[in-house]
Amino acid sequence: MGTQMKAEVDKNKCIGCGTCVSLCPEYFELKNGIARVKKNAQECKNCNLREVADSCPTQAITISEN
Repeated sequence: MGTQMKAEVDKNKCIGCGTCVSLCPEYFELKNGIARVKKNAQECKNCNLREVADSCPTQAITISEN
């Protein structure tokens, strides 16, 4: 079994620009103007979470491996 990636959003750094949601709507959503990982989100097979994190203008997304 391979390593699975997991993302977390620092709500104190997030400015709600929506870049993560536009790049990976299956994994991220905006709630009250702040991005968050969707409940029960599995690692998205259609996007690269590292690329999404690198695209965040405030570096509010951190990636870890399970």
